[in-house]
Amino acid sequence: MPQLKQIQSHMTTTGLVADIFPVSRLLSFCALSDFGDINYAYIIFSHIINPNVYIWNTMIRGYCKFKQWDVSFWVFRRMIQECVEMDERSYVFALKASEGFKCSLVGEEVHCRICKMGFGSELLVVNGLVHFYVRHGFLSLGRVLFDECSVRDVVSWTTMIDGYTKGDLPDVGLKLFYTMLDNGGMPNEVTMITVVSACSLMRDLSLGTSIFGYILKNNVDLTLNLLNALVDMYIKCGCVTSAKKVFETMETLDVYTWTSMINGYAKQGELELAKMIFDEMPERNVVSWNAMIAGYSQKDKPKEALEIFREMEKKNVRPVEGTLVCVLSACAQLGCLDIGRQIYHYYVDQKRVGPSVILMNAFIDLCAKCGNIDEALEHFEEMPERDLVSWNIMIIGFAVHGYAKLALNLFKKMKILGFVLDDITFVGVLSACNHGGLVIEGREYFKNMKKVFNIEPKSEHYSCMIDLLGRVGNLEEAYDLIKRMPMEPDEAAWGALLNACRMHGNVELGQIASMKLLDLDPADSGTYLVLANMYSSKRRLDDVRMVRSMMRSRGVKKTPGHSSIEVDAKSYEFLAADISHPQSKEIYQVLDDILEMLTLEGYVPRVAIDEFN
Repeated sequence: MPQLKQIQSHMTTTGLVADIFPVSRLLSFCALSDFGDINYAYIIFSHIINPNVYIWNTMIRGYCKFKQWDVSFWVFRRMIQECVEMDERSYVFALKASEGFKCSLVGEEVHCRICKMGFGSELLVVNGLVHFYVRHGFLSLGRVLFDECSVRDVVSWTTMIDGYTKGDLPDVGLKLFYTMLDNGGMPNEVTMITVVSACSLMRDLSLGTSIFGYILKNNVDLTLNLLNALVDMYIKCGCVTSAKKVFETMETLDVYTWTSMINGYAKQGELELAKMIFDEMPERNVVSWNAMIAGYSQKDKPKEALEIFREMEKKNVRPVEGTLVCVLSACAQLGCLDIGRQIYHYYVDQKRVGPSVILMNAFIDLCAKCGNIDEALEHFEEMPERDLVSWNIMIIGFAVHGYAKLALNLFKKMKILGFVLDDITFVGVLSACNHGGLVIEGREYFKNMKKVFNIEPKSEHYSCMIDLLGRVGNLEEAYDLIKRMPMEPDEAAWGALLNACRMHGNVELGQIASMKLLDLDPADSGTYLVLANMYSSKRRLDDVRMVRSMMRSRGVKKTPGHSSIEVDAKSYEFLAADISHPQSKEIYQVLDDILEMLTLEGYVPRVAIDEFN
């Protein structure tokens, strides 16, 4: 801008500033350049006598570029008031300004003006109208204009395909793409980015690979954005190997490319490779940091997630909503309520990150999972608005803490408020019945899932019911329910039955459940231990030795028990028989005191089997 002003000064002294063409160049730089100044552009504009249509259009474009939609449209209205003879671009830029308004009425007003002035058949204008309606979600109106257009170019086709893809109708978008090819249309790299994105949404690896083949065969320009779209497509289709092949052929990489690869490795659980890519990045943005934090948090490595977050803070990268949601989830996994409180207070309560329903949900979930259901309820009741997730979190929280009636009361309120319930809601409801021993109610809710709410029960719901029936001793009914499951019973279902058999001493059925569990996961030491304890309780020592022999032959060792506790916002983790803590003597003394008090109250500890110690 300082250099531009020097040029303007020279133009003023030489009189060139009164010439429309050179002054239009000054205006273009101010209004359209990344280094421009839209306010200075208006000062220049206001001193131009009889500006031509190009200059008016430049001002409309400039205000659009700087996202001043209302001012941009005001310039368009001035053109009408001053009877400026407009061209096709005037209407296209006015439609672009209309896209900035939430309401579509402004754009519809421009559409009326277009029809009135006879520009309705111009291809450039029709493309602008199609783009406007598609952007506002009126795909059918955009399609009518598209179908009525006698001549279409690559922009016409691409706009409609993109509209369907972004409107969550990728299959319709792809169908239109094939129609384009049948009609002799020649797609460009922008078209192919949209088509590749449609394959990503459909998670169709075979189709995506064939589209990549088309791109190579037809020499479509492999721009950075198109290559990024291909990397993203392969990752979303679960084929990181193919994504890496594209990644390794790319001459230019940007933050998006690196972050896509991090996401791909993180989602596959290959966190070491994700971290290696992350460390190699020449520059990182908040999305890159989020990818690593989310990867660790979602793969049960909450400690590492918090470490990355602390490193991010040291680099002065400002977190966003998604960052904090993952960090609060990591705190919940660690049981670090104090740390989660501090983070939430610093960023959300102090307005460094805008409060949202999603963030409040994450914090309520943290409180509930860390045992403070009262604080969770307090924040839930303070929420200015709640979504389905908010209610589900509280129902599950009440259920886990044994407040079955409170959970079911919330469920009734949800129905009254007209929420569309989902399968997670019923996990909470059935868990509440489970923890409250409400067998009749549980049966009724389970039956009504499909019958009343049109929700097909999943394996989680069957597991809840098996656990509910098993806890109250209805073992045969629980076993019958497992056999009637429409899907293959998983570890949760057989584990619930095994636990019930242990509680009620049913060794025969427990043996069936154990063998099924060992088929699913032969390395799970817990299954062997429960089975051995059941045999031991019935004095079947030969069977105990048989279990011990199975463990030895399969190389299975007992997983050491561990626990964690948070003191003064610091988390401490302990293994069984751990004496590494400097205050271990005091800790064990307190434990001995507790056991002594329990014994006085009549508690008889279950003796562990020596062979498995």
